[in-house]
Amino acid sequence: MSKRYGHAVQAVRQLDLEIMRGEFLTLLGPSGSGKTTALMMLAGFEDTTEGEILIDGQRIDNVPANRRGIGMVFQNYALFPHMTVAENLAFPLEVRKLGREEVRRRVGNVLDMVQLPEFGNRRPAQLSGGQQQRVAVARALIFEPNLVLMDEPLGALDKQLREQMQFEIKDIHARLGVTFVYVTHDQTEALTMSDRIAVFSAGRIEQLSTPRELYERPAASFVASFIGENNRMPGAVLTGSEDGSVIVRLDDGAVLNAMSCGAALASGAKVTLSIRPERLSVLQDGVTALNEIPATVVQSIYVGDHVRLVAATASGQKFIVKLATSSSQPKLDPGTAVRLGCGREDCLALDR
Repeated sequence: MSKRYGHAVQAVRQLDLEIMRGEFLTLLGPSGSGKTTALMMLAGFEDTTEGEILIDGQRIDNVPANRRGIGMVFQNYALFPHMTVAENLAFPLEVRKLGREEVRRRVGNVLDMVQLPEFGNRRPAQLSGGQQQRVAVARALIFEPNLVLMDEPLGALDKQLREQMQFEIKDIHARLGVTFVYVTHDQTEALTMSDRIAVFSAGRIEQLSTPRELYERPAASFVASFIGENNRMPGAVLTGSEDGSVIVRLDDGAVLNAMSCGAALASGAKVTLSIRPERLSVLQDGVTALNEIPATVVQSIYVGDHVRLVAATASGQKFIVKLATSSSQPKLDPGTAVRLGCGREDCLALDR
């Protein structure tokens, strides 16, 4: 499906996406990448310019939003301030004309599910942000939809509460087996919660994979740069093999052994090498590695569970290194000469 605004703005470009029943799929990307527009078309709040949307083989893109049977959770919660929590939860059921006893039973069940059994008589203003978010999730689930959509639902929460809610929502998903489609620009949130992640850029999906696959084997330079920290170096392929191993000469003249994440790369191909900071080590005297990079420490910051090191080569190429904190680790002050090391599998050659 596609979405255009006028003739100039192409918000979503030929999106072809199959969502598995019961999975937790996250649409991840920067602002303006098309992820929220795709979610709004699925919800029925935006019309498609081209294409169709089907659920269980039934076309729904021509069905009004209130008749699609899809649960929706917004960033601002969208709770009715004049209603109690119980009345907010009962509203979707009363619209569907369920009996009073069935409404009472379901309200009690979802309050238990989100661990708010004693809060039914409170109004939203009497709840914390995290409690309001739980109520919003409960309201989306109370009419037992097969699909729940969430648009940046944790964006208004502080860091600690946000991390707690990530695991709570993931736990609810695991217990219910409902299909969740979740929109966020937070890469850590996506990696923590998802079965699969669709990385959006300029209205297209750049890669659709599991969190581990996206982080370990990004298909493109954009994905590598957007998912987690990485050291990026431009270069060109000297030689390549069918098994994906390549030898790359960097623009500064250094030669490194790497692995291609996609198709075999021909000699002369322009690439960007990507090395995650935690995959680099500082080599002690007498220790060698397939890839060795002489550098000088520029900055060393103690972060608790690791030391964040910035080191620069003679050509000015800077590397970020994350070293696990250890009592035996020598102190690396600025100006210290070091050898950075990594293996072939830790160095990914990506198409520029």
